[in-house]
Amino acid sequence: MRIIVCENYESLSKKAAQIVGSQIILKPNSILGLATGSTPVGMYKNLIKMYEEGLIDFAKVKTFNLDEYYKLPVDNIQSYHYFMDENFFNHVNIPRENIHIPDGLASDIENECISYDESINNSGGIDIQVLGIGNNAHIGFNEPTINFNKGTHVVTLDESTREANARFFNSLDEVPTKAVTMGIGSIFKSKKILLLASGKNKAKAIYDTVHGQVTPQVPSSILLLHHDVIMILDKEASSLLNEDDYESVNDYEKVK
Repeated sequence: MRIIVCENYESLSKKAAQIVGSQIILKPNSILGLATGSTPVGMYKNLIKMYEEGLIDFAKVKTFNLDEYYKLPVDNIQSYHYFMDENFFNHVNIPRENIHIPDGLASDIENECISYDESINNSGGIDIQVLGIGNNAHIGFNEPTINFNKGTHVVTLDESTREANARFFNSLDEVPTKAVTMGIGSIFKSKKILLLASGKNKAKAIYDTVHGQVTPQVPSSILLLHHDVIMILDKEASSLLNEDDYESVNDYEKVK
């Protein structure tokens, strides 16, 4: 695991976009695993800028999103379909047929979950999977539990997760209680994993990921066993780590 600590959220976002952009330059038909939430928004803005400047081309890229709320209409402004269109897909040239997001409205949700994993496998597997991390160390919507779920599945959201996401809704009551998410096994098959974390509220989860035991009670701890993980943090998210745990890129904003 490689840990990079950035001065602030802006430099974190630039660094993440540089890594994803480099992946696309090296392999134009890359398979990207994408995340929602507030943390990757800055990365998406930087990738859009790189696209507008002609530095990268998404024409051959395929994407698979981590998750979607269960039974939330895709045109709801809080759905992850809507989020991805507004923050990324509407601004770059990824063909619509190359965009994949779990269907939380599927009539046969079990078959939808199986088909989603099959689509990833049939595409050749995810080249680089972008992750955020919850305050309780969930990745995707894989909440702390007694075992690691392998494949894409429906999960009941922890109250702490719903409370954290309530800021995007009018009230906690509007936050869905379930979601469809890639499982730990689905995530773990990715060739490279890029985890982004910003803010003091993520510091404990980051510390437990890096220094704790591998346990489903800390879902992100499974990343310690993956062969290629890059963790990009701002100073606040890294505040509980020791200096020996990371390399500093405080001058990253000066790099062009």
